[in-house]
Amino acid sequence: MNDTIAAISTALGVGAVSIIRLSGSDAIDVVNKIFKGTDLTKQETHTIHYGHIVDGDEIIDEVLVSIMLAPRTYTREDVVEVNCHGGINTTNKVFSLILSKGVRLAEPGEFTKRAFLNGRIDLLEAEGVMDLINAKSEKMRKLAINQVEGRVSKLIKSLRNKVRDILINIDVNIDYPEYEDILVVTNEMIKESIKSIKEEAERILKESENSRVIKEGIKTIIIGRPNVGKSSLLNKLIDEEKAIVTDTPGTTRDIVEGDVNIDGIILNVIDTAGIRQTDDKIEQIGVSKSMKLINETDLVILILNNNEGITEDDLDLLEKTKQTKRIIFINKDDLPSKLDESKLEGENVIYGNTMSENGLENLKNRIKELFSIDKIEHADLTYLSNARQIGLLNEVMKVIKDVETALNDNLPIDMLAIDLKRIFELLGNIVGENYSEELIDELFKQFCLGK
Repeated sequence: MNDTIAAISTALGVGAVSIIRLSGSDAIDVVNKIFKGTDLTKQETHTIHYGHIVDGDEIIDEVLVSIMLAPRTYTREDVVEVNCHGGINTTNKVFSLILSKGVRLAEPGEFTKRAFLNGRIDLLEAEGVMDLINAKSEKMRKLAINQVEGRVSKLIKSLRNKVRDILINIDVNIDYPEYEDILVVTNEMIKESIKSIKEEAERILKESENSRVIKEGIKTIIIGRPNVGKSSLLNKLIDEEKAIVTDTPGTTRDIVEGDVNIDGIILNVIDTAGIRQTDDKIEQIGVSKSMKLINETDLVILILNNNEGITEDDLDLLEKTKQTKRIIFINKDDLPSKLDESKLEGENVIYGNTMSENGLENLKNRIKELFSIDKIEHADLTYLSNARQIGLLNEVMKVIKDVETALNDNLPIDMLAIDLKRIFELLGNIVGENYSEELIDELFKQFCLGK
């Protein structure tokens, strides 16, 4: 943390501008040594200066240099950004020159890591930065920006403050029992406070279920017997001829994937090998992969053929997917029906065909209903957004149940304080008030260089 770091903050390649970022106490001095223009060490903060990067008498590039003095910077350290002309050779030449002056190459995410360690942002906000960079849809962007702006942190810190207030009152009662003017904390009072904390934590967890759908999308597999139209449906959904379509059964031997955006939610669609009994070794591997995916997916689209009767293979698939969230798509509805519809009674069925695209909108609308996408559309998207955060809040819920049990058993308040302190600690872990070096190192390694 005492050294000065640098990284190329823009994608390396041909472009109009490349930005090299430095952070640390020597950032301004280092750039000033290779900058021909004004004396950067004498400039006001948040100013931009025109000049040239030079190596001795050789001009390397014409640049603009931004000066930002601590603590009003991203890292709360002195920050310099050198805006070069875009291009791999020019950028690398300037960057190599900077590194030759004793500056260290930044690790992935180290600028954001320093922002966290220097107290400018908390851990939730830092994770929001990574989510913002990786956002693939408008909803993902909104979810991330709410985290970056600290709105999610406020929810967790509010809960933590409520637990802290209980603990303070308990400590005062234990340490100063002789004072008559202090608030006497009873189990009934703690019950009311814990009830409020529990209800708020439950609400946050319930609403955060949407965050996984927003960030990761809906993992969807299309399954069915060979030649029922699985590959055709994938191609129509993603509007791309990605899967090979022929009249020959068993054409698809391996999984084929594509994405479709449904009102800002990404549907990760997987076309699987046709499932049937076969002696073909390669086809057997594809069938095995398809069956394994059934238990690893959010949504199953099971395709049946409208102009054929329901076969034993169809019945087997209906049985093996009955515990999943599924939609049955009856393909080729333009042909005379031979299906025994009594076997589909009470099922989530959509009729259509992949030739005329009939039924595709109905299919998309049914997916929206199943995953309440319309409700997500109108939500404020102030959620926890990853497994670490949600896992810790689930731990909080478990300890809250222990507190409730202890309250019902009328345990002394000093015994309750042990569990309440654990809740306080877990909530602190979410926002990064408490953390391990290993956790922080692993988290920021997921960032790109230069951020």
